Amino acid sequence: MTTSGKGLNIGQGRGLGQGSGRGRNNGGGFGTGGFCVCAKCGEKVSHRQGEKCTTLKCPECGHTMIREELLNK
Repeated sequence: MTTSGKGLNIGQGRGLGQGSGRGRNNGGGFGTGGFCVCAKCGEKVSHRQGEKCTTLKCPECGHTMIREELLNK
């Protein structure tokens, strides 16, 4: 049995070309500074790099904190 090297799996290149979106927050990070704010009582704490505000609980009321820039939208 000999093979000629011509396979049947020839691609047509007909992709839809999607996947160019900017992602969350329109592709812009908020940077290292800023504050995490409690949406319930308004308590502010400094944002720490590498730690999401949503993983923090408010030191005053225990509610989940959110990034200040998201609260102002």
